[in-house]
Parts: sequence; structure tokens; C-alpha cells
Amino acid sequence: MDLTIITFIFLGLLGGVAHVVIDSEKWEDLQKFSSFKTAIIGAISGVVYFIAHSNYDFPNAFMTIVAGYFGTDFLKGLFEKYKAKKPQSYY
Repeated sequence: MDLTIITFIFLGLLGGVAHVVIDSEKWEDLQKFSSFKTAIIGAISGVVYFIAHSNYDFPNAFMTIVAGYFGTDFLKGLFEKYKAKKPQSYY
């Protein structure tokens, strides 16, 4: 079996897991079926991208645009989740 497709599947799965972890607020959120579904969709997306890239010469430039588009949402989600809370004023 080609190691490249396994890499694409793993990286898609990793992206799905990262999405789940960033969006979850507590441990119970990670244990929901929707979290599992998101991770599996990430792995399937890795397969689809591998097929598009390998068999149909799908351009990496297009995927770079897609990554840049979703990258903004990704970073916003990180900053919103882990932003520093304002200290309470005691006055």
C-alpha cells in the first residue's frame, strides 16, 4: 500500500481531531458522536484530496487558498477559546 495515501488520511484525521479539540469546552464534548464524526470526516477529506491530487492533478495552489480561508476561522477559534480574561475590578 502506498505510504502517501496513509499520510493524507492521517493528516486529514489530525485536522479533524484538531477541530474537535478546539471547539470543545469540556471533556464530555470530546466523547460525543459528533466529535467522532468530525474526526472521521477529516480522514475522509484526506482520502478525497489524495485522489484529487494524485489522479486528477488537482492543484496545490487551490488547496492553499482553501487552507488560508479556513485558517482565519481556525485562528479566531483558538484566540476566542484561550483569550485572557479581564481581571475583576474591586472598586
